Amino acid sequence: MVAAVVVLMQGCGFVKSKFGGKGGKGNGEVGVTNGEITATGRKGWKQPTPYGMVLVPSGSFIMGQADEDVAATQINMNRQVTISSFYMDDAEISNHEYRQYVNALLADSVSVLGEEEIMSKFYPDTTVWKNDFTYHNGDPMLEHYYAHPAFDTYPVVGVSWLAAKHFCKWRTNTLDDFRSKDGGYRSFGFRLPSEAEWEWAARGGKNGAKYPWGNPYVANGKGCYLANFKPQRGNFDADGYPYTAPATAYSPNDYGLYNMSGNVAEWCRDAYAENSNAIVWDMNPDNQNADEPRKVVRGGSWKDIAYYLETGTRYYEYEDQKRSYIGFRCVMDNLEGRTASSRSGRLGGGSKAKSSKKSSAKTKA
Repeated sequence: MVAAVVVLMQGCGFVKSKFGGKGGKGNGEVGVTNGEITATGRKGWKQPTPYGMVLVPSGSFIMGQADEDVAATQINMNRQVTISSFYMDDAEISNHEYRQYVNALLADSVSVLGEEEIMSKFYPDTTVWKNDFTYHNGDPMLEHYYAHPAFDTYPVVGVSWLAAKHFCKWRTNTLDDFRSKDGGYRSFGFRLPSEAEWEWAARGGKNGAKYPWGNPYVANGKGCYLANFKPQRGNFDADGYPYTAPATAYSPNDYGLYNMSGNVAEWCRDAYAENSNAIVWDMNPDNQNADEPRKVVRGGSWKDIAYYLETGTRYYEYEDQKRSYIGFRCVMDNLEGRTASSRSGRLGGGSKAKSSKKSSAKTKA
């Protein structure tokens, strides 16, 4: 009966007139008229798609191992979870994008943080190309990977979880500073994705998919590899790139996201826990624990075998560690997706979303 009354009230225009319809006397700017509360929705707010991001729709899926748990870890048992809509970078943060952040810190924050702290904590550690691999000729990568323009569109590496989190904060402040000067509302902030969000986005709407492109192989019908990883018995060059690949190499998944498997593994916001299924909720799972230094890493990298490319494989690294095979990408909450399903919006469910940043720079890998 209550539902029927609500529908009837809507049909009669009650809700519309009270909360923003033409028949209401309310003024959203004033809020009180003739002694009565007449406030409606505030004007001028909208959430545009952030530059370089795509909209990932809300939905529910079976999270966890999509194939045999080869390592017998039993740390990602299957369970159904629901994820609210969010925006995600269509590709991993590149060297040149990260350079804008480092340059800004050196220009504006030396007096606060000190140059030594900036260089030690936030500047990419180029020595990872030597330190991560014993008896490896990493000198050319050490010298050129971050500094040379040849690698500008390649994913940044040698960045810790703490630095990636700080980058998100700087990116948020940069956008909010502009919006405040332009008279707009503050953004909802950039952040690292939760591992549940990451897995949902990686599958691209393919529930139960072993890889972002589907099942079950790592190569297409022509024998071309679909990601940058360690194929065969160590033929690193077989996929077209001996080390990392450009951030938009290979084809995106059905959400328009590049390299969700392979290239570089990606930091997630969650603290790592073997029993995470037992301690997180099934609505937007997110295990934030500042006392746990282990942070979740997802996606596999250029140096990993195919097992680590699977959407359900999870592992970790310590938050202060910097590796030649771990990068990151950012997300932003879509608050409209918290009030109504975005699957009927411009993404249309499983259709490809177009990014404003990197689609024009797509490589022909």
